Amino acid sequence: MSDDPFRVLGLPRADLSDDDVRAAWRRIAAATHPDRDDGGDPARFGAAAAAYAMLRTGYGRGEALADLDPRPGSQGPPSRRGWRVRGRAGLLAARVVTAIAVCAGAFAVAGWAPASIAILAGAVTWLFATGRHDIARR
Repeated sequence: MSDDPFRVLGLPRADLSDDDVRAAWRRIAAATHPDRDDGGDPARFGAAAAAYAMLRTGYGRGEALADLDPRPGSQGPPSRRGWRVRGRAGLLAARVVTAIAVCAGAFAVAGWAPASIAILAGAVTWLFATGRHDIARR
């Protein structure tokens, strides 16, 4: 199994559309699906399904590219022990600052009104939903 989802699907790392990724996934799925008469290749099918799930959107492709960044000082793909911040600590900090600014603005305008509390809940939810990709289990 490869840690590079682009390699698993046989795709270049640049200039990909959602349709390119979908076509590569369908080609591999048709050739390796476990329901085929010859039994397919379940391991390769599983790896391709995981790669497709990661690369099917532009955002996912960007995240995968950030994980595979070969530049000096980048942390590359996560290892398997403990917790660490991936190579996107600045992005995580920007997310936190944005959430704080939105909440502060809402409370400055409306005080402790129900709408401000709803904005706080939404900002915290957004922070956890988007920031979980910046912190990975090693």
